[in-house]
Amino acid sequence: MSERIAPRASGGTSSSDASTPADSETTQRAPLAERITSTLSNAATEHRANAVAGTADEPRKQARGAAKSPRRARLRLTRIDPWSVMKTSFLLSVAFGVVTFVAVFMVWSVLGAAGVWDSINSTVASVVEGDSNTSDFDVTNYLGMGRVLGFTLLVSIMDVILLTAIATLTAFLYNMAAALLGGIEVTLAEDER
Repeated sequence: MSERIAPRASGGTSSSDASTPADSETTQRAPLAERITSTLSNAATEHRANAVAGTADEPRKQARGAAKSPRRARLRLTRIDPWSVMKTSFLLSVAFGVVTFVAVFMVWSVLGAAGVWDSINSTVASVVEGDSNTSDFDVTNYLGMGRVLGFTLLVSIMDVILLTAIATLTAFLYNMAAALLGGIEVTLAEDER
């Protein structure tokens, strides 16, 4: 092990010249494991002392009727990782696109089963040609299931791309603004359980 050199004595001789073997052992630094154990035991002792002091104060606070307030911490959001924002926004926008596609499919299926399209065809035929029902108009040629689902799929794909790009760009812009202004301050409180 290496020895630490003590400061020079007032006589001008170094401590390595005038030190005895017992003095050189006391100037050696303790091993890392011992220092860590010592630090942890000191921290544990201090924690126990604080806990005992805290429990001694509680009956006085309860006697006075004062409620124990939860601990609070003021934190500052200084950086958002754009890569994680991109992954999360991509996943959420894909889920939103799937939900939109399924919802449109369900609504169009219910409208078809309820006979809405036949009702619209008969209404248009009665308006256009009077009382005869021999019209060639069919609303499903214009608003059929295939066309509507194709349009919904196209809109969903565009939403996935746009929402992912906008969220990632927003993370970059927030990081630049936080670098200038310091970020958003948030106060967190501990539950009272």
